[in-house]
Amino acid sequence: MGRVALVTGGTRGIGESICVGLKEQGYDVVANYGGNDQAAAEFSERTGIDTIKFDVSDFDAVAGGIKQIEESKGPVEVLVNNAGITRDGTMHKMNFEQWNQVIQTNLSSCFNTCRAVIEGMRKREFGRIVNIGSVNGQAGQYGQVNYAAAKSGIHGFTKALAQEGAAKGITVNAIAPGYVETDMVRAVPQPVLDKIIATIPVGRLGQPEDIARAVLFLVADDATFITGSTLSINGGQHMY
Repeated sequence: MGRVALVTGGTRGIGESICVGLKEQGYDVVANYGGNDQAAAEFSERTGIDTIKFDVSDFDAVAGGIKQIEESKGPVEVLVNNAGITRDGTMHKMNFEQWNQVIQTNLSSCFNTCRAVIEGMRKREFGRIVNIGSVNGQAGQYGQVNYAAAKSGIHGFTKALAQEGAAKGITVNAIAPGYVETDMVRAVPQPVLDKIIATIPVGRLGQPEDIARAVLFLVADDATFITGSTLSINGGQHMY
């Protein structure tokens, strides 16, 4: 098998497409998930990709999960931080739990996973890390101060870690998707979704495969001169 790749939040939506794309390119893929055992089992049966359950917001659980992967498959050399949740609400109505859940799951998880793999990557002088941000982390979004803060934090986290890893053969990049046709987006009421699509110059939602193709590009062995970058994939919705 090829290099071991871990994708967090890997059993549905964008994560599933990333996992399938990596497998097709010869990587030995493990998909992390946090809750739905039935969905994970169905994913494994459908794709032939191994899954592992742990809470990405729990530092010790992440360390234990990655240790388990490395003992059974070998070192994690490709890491895609895709896990994310929303707990939307305007600031004057948002409670601390809504804030904290999103920050811990979307942002602290990147620290948890990267901390578990970074020393090994430095010793081997090879590593590929891709963090999934969001257009809303770049432009902001009404009712998403928690989500926008977490995703914006990912973009800064990426730039700083890229500087630390560059001399050791480790690239760290981010992708900022726009609105992609996933369960999360499909849950948006249709009138609201229609208004969102009207702001996208290409006139449609993104597809999970649009993001997966970019991940494959960034994690390739020969993608050695691309690090600290944020690749916006949003159909032209936000340009800067």
